[in-house]
Parts: sequence; C-alpha cells; structure tokens
Amino acid sequence: MILEELEKTRKPGLAALRTKVRALERGGRPLRVLPLGPAALDDHLPGGGLALGALHEIEGARAEWDDGLVAAFCLALVAPLAAALDGPVLWIARQADLYGPGLAARGLDPARILFVRAGGDREVLWAMEEGLRCRRLAAVVGEAGELERSAGRRLQLAAEAGGVTAFLLRRRLIAPHRAEPPSAARSRWRVAPAPSGAAPLPELPGRPRWRVELLRCRGAAPGEFLVERDDATGGFALAAALRDGALAARPAARGASRLAG
Repeated sequence: MILEELEKTRKPGLAALRTKVRALERGGRPLRVLPLGPAALDDHLPGGGLALGALHEIEGARAEWDDGLVAAFCLALVAPLAAALDGPVLWIARQADLYGPGLAARGLDPARILFVRAGGDREVLWAMEEGLRCRRLAAVVGEAGELERSAGRRLQLAAEAGGVTAFLLRRRLIAPHRAEPPSAARSRWRVAPAPSGAAPLPELPGRPRWRVELLRCRGAAPGEFLVERDDATGGFALAAALRDGALAARPAARGASRLAG
C-alpha cells in the first residue's frame, strides 16, 4: 500500500520532468503541431498532431507502384500547412511530373510550388537542406530513393533550426531487401491504397482512402489507420468502417501548442 502511494506521487513529477527534458531538447520552444483531423490519429501523436519544424519520411508499400499514392498523401499534409502559414512549398525531385490541376484538386495552389529538378538523391538532399534555411517557406518536400543516416540527421537539425517542416518521399525502383537503418526523422509513414468508400453520386468515384502505417514516431508507439480524404476540410477523416472505435490508439497528452491558422 505504501509503495502504491509513493508511485502515485512520483508519476506526476516524472511526467513533468519528461516534459521539461523534451522542451530543453527543442531549445525551450513548445512543440508546434498540425492537427490531421481524426481524433484516433491526432491522439496517437505527441502533442495532438504532426510535429512541425521536423523531418517526416513517407514511403509506399509497393515501391514504385505507389508513387502517386504517396504524393497524394503528402499533399494532404502539405496543403493545409501551406494555407495556414501562407507561404510557398519547395518541391525537389528528379522528375518534373507534378500535375497542376491535380495539385489544385488536392487544395494546393500550383502557383505556390517552387519546383527544383535535381540530378540524383544527393542533389535532392542537398537542396532540401539549403531550402530548410529559408524561414519563409511553408514546407520542403524532396523525393529520393535512399537516405543515409548522416544526411537524415542534417535534415532534421536544419528543420529544427529553421522551423520549417520537411517531407521526404521515398521513391525507389526496387523495394529494400533488408531492414531500414535507424532514421533521424521524427516520424516514418508507410502508405498503401485501400478500397474507396461509397460515392456521393452514382457517376462519381468514391473518396480516396489510404491505409496508413506509423512505422516510427518519436514519443509514440507504431500504429495503423484507415483514413480518407475529407472534402469539407481538405484533410483526413477516419474511414467509416473504423469510426466505431475498432482501431485503438494510445492517447497522448495535449499540452503542447497547436498551429495557428
């Protein structure tokens, strides 16, 4: 009984200490986040949303076959961020295959895209690191096949220093045959297609759906979510099949500040 009482008194102090340590790691600055929409997803992430001023990796479940899917998922993250911060998005890739009307359909004005065509992965990563030093950017997106640990660490540090959020889309011709090495990115996501839901009209396609795996996130456990595009907000909504709470997510503290619109 005495041990239980001692444990109760220790937990609040331990939680406060952990919060203080995390703040010191960020230079005393509060964690800024972008709420993604579904409570099951936001509650699972530290601070109640996607951490800003950090590096996030996004990959497809089937290597090159999911390039478009991964880009669409990334746009669903970048579009509200660009709107909230009222700034341009630097997009760096080897192929100039972004489609203007498609960007607009995803809620991102093509005029806000600053596109840079790079010759290879090293050039993509170098341009990302340089772009993250410009605080006027809403986000930096790069498409690369491989990410060395040292390069990922530099990107994460540059994102933290400049306060600009970075997204690395892993575009690979062949899926890796070995486990991925540890990454300095704050989070790593894997996206796969899922059958669309019912269409609002018979002649229209259903809303796009993604099966999203949170492979790794600093301060959160791995998780899996079935989400779809929310036409009203342009962000995400939990797919109807999971709105009854079939997917459990670990709740996280909401003490951090949110992104101001």
